[in-house]
Amino acid sequence: MFGADKGSSHLQDGKKLSIGIVQARFNEGITNALYAACRAELLALGVQEKNIDHVTVPGALEVPIALLALAEQDEYDALIALGCIIRGETYHFELVANESGAAVTRVALDTHTPIANAILTTENLEQAVARQTEKGRDAARVAVEMANLLDQIG
Repeated sequence: MFGADKGSSHLQDGKKLSIGIVQARFNEGITNALYAACRAELLALGVQEKNIDHVTVPGALEVPIALLALAEQDEYDALIALGCIIRGETYHFELVANESGAAVTRVALDTHTPIANAILTTENLEQAVARQTEKGRDAARVAVEMANLLDQIG
């Protein structure tokens, strides 16, 4: 098998990768922290600063169209979606969470581009704050691993 027999450490080498990040500005305090953690982890994994592109959009529903635009450029080995949706008192939370999540997945499948989805969906601000750093790091790790895995599979 590809990574099973050798372990996955070789899949965490980002030196040759180009990564695009789309960050929603809504709940910007959280999404800025997600981005900072994600960027720091990408750099720690060896991705060169010049190979990390970062764009922002108004909110989670706008993330997929920006991801699609980046994927269609065919310049990125992987993409990362960053956002934060906090439950309110209306059905809007479910709508935004479900639609943005499904659309991110659809972009990945339609363009054959790995996308690490770190659009947080939480009940409250405290949960978002508790997850912002680790989920940002996780997104970087997932993007690098999946880019390397798909390259290895060919």
